[in-house]
Amino acid sequence: MTRGAFLGSLGLGGLFAAKKRPNVLFIAVDDLRPELGIYGAGHVHSPRMDELGRSGVVFHKAYCQSAVCNPSRASLFTGLRPDTLKVWDLKTLFRETAPKAITLPQQFRNQGYRTAEIGKIFHNSFPDPQSWSEPDLHIDGFPFDPDAVYRSESEVAALEQRKRAILAAGNEQRHIDQYGQWYLKQSASEAPDVPDEAYYDGAQTRVAVEKLKEFFGRPEPFFLGVGYYRPHLPFNAPKKYWDLYNRAEIRLAKNAFQPKGAPTMAGNMNRELRGYQDFLTAPKPHEGSLGEAESRRLRHGYLASVSYVDAQVGKLLDAIDRNGLRENTNVVLWGDHGWKLGEHNGWGKMTNYEVDARVPLMVRAPGYASGRCDRLVEFVDVYPTLCELAGVAKPKELEGQSFVPLLKSKDRKWKTAAFHQFLREGQWIAADGVEYMGYAIRTERHRYVEWIRWKEKSLAGRELYDLANNPQEDVNLIGSQGIEGIVADLSRRLKSGWRGEKA
Repeated sequence: MTRGAFLGSLGLGGLFAAKKRPNVLFIAVDDLRPELGIYGAGHVHSPRMDELGRSGVVFHKAYCQSAVCNPSRASLFTGLRPDTLKVWDLKTLFRETAPKAITLPQQFRNQGYRTAEIGKIFHNSFPDPQSWSEPDLHIDGFPFDPDAVYRSESEVAALEQRKRAILAAGNEQRHIDQYGQWYLKQSASEAPDVPDEAYYDGAQTRVAVEKLKEFFGRPEPFFLGVGYYRPHLPFNAPKKYWDLYNRAEIRLAKNAFQPKGAPTMAGNMNRELRGYQDFLTAPKPHEGSLGEAESRRLRHGYLASVSYVDAQVGKLLDAIDRNGLRENTNVVLWGDHGWKLGEHNGWGKMTNYEVDARVPLMVRAPGYASGRCDRLVEFVDVYPTLCELAGVAKPKELEGQSFVPLLKSKDRKWKTAAFHQFLREGQWIAADGVEYMGYAIRTERHRYVEWIRWKEKSLAGRELYDLANNPQEDVNLIGSQGIEGIVADLSRRLKSGWRGEKA
């Protein structure tokens, strides 16, 4: 058959189907650490994310560029590192510091994709309309209504009482309405007997499932971002997910202490946890540990929240299959950074330690490999990877490297270092007031960190951890004998390779 006869036999509809590019379902999970069944954590009930992992590639050494929401997400979505974007904190908008940046969904939109999102995709207070083909999918009542965060009558009543007190003190309504204000932070956990859709993550899943059905009937390929808020604090999830765990059997962190010899600015200050009314007096990591009962309650709440989100992810996967989209949809699931559950006396992210910088990342691309991959990858690599998978042109400014070769051959030689950083704002350091930037390099064996006085650009402290012999990073080796050569080499690589290394 000649080429012309072949095209004629296809017809216009068949020709379009033959050329159709893969869809993208892009699932973000806030504060999700790589502690799932598929990552070897048998105590975690995560059957649907495990199912996704078994059908795709699970990256066991994936790293974010900064262990806090805004810079991590901005870096992933632009393919640029924090120093390039000049986004290091929760309040800086990347569109102001890097106005020419083209985001991942924006590039797909420019290349003919229908792009849409719901939930926390970019940092929650920074919507990015340039990235999407249609207005943000939204559910009334969240995030500005505390009823959408708390469902227990006692918690909602307490919030209303505090709201009245704020207004009675002469404050304006804006002090209440702005998302993230302290009045929204009541208890750090809640377990009411309510259906999944009583909370936002469940309600938004229903909307996302409807959107997938709508996309099924459209001619162009789609890029749908679905961002889950749990397991971010507060650990509020329906009771049935708490019931999956026996609190008395939940394992506590074995290293509830700061690493020996680590500088103070290296630790998490429990900033988030201390914002909740029941943990206002929680100790900072260098001050002491939480009690066992409090630790078990928080760990229980985190696990319940993970299982709650897992169920929602399952509904998305079912919708993909039900609408006949599985064979032409690339599914990516990622957590924006790790989270400490008592490790190093910390409760939260915001450090350069492995427990915060290492992230879950799964990619299911039909026609590619499945299984475990132990090669080092970074969030800046996600953008070029998805472009290559979809045949979408990549902006030349991207600072990551496509890991499509790893989706073909998981054990091939790859780059030997990942880079990340964290800006420790001065008000969170005891009696200090100095801002520190921690620059880190993670190789197959070591993590090395240099802490810089951010304004003076002078060295303030260093850390070195041997992950082969001390994977929990309990002892800072700086100052030990016989490591001078290792430190010199890692310091050189950190400075010369800060824009990344290629495979």
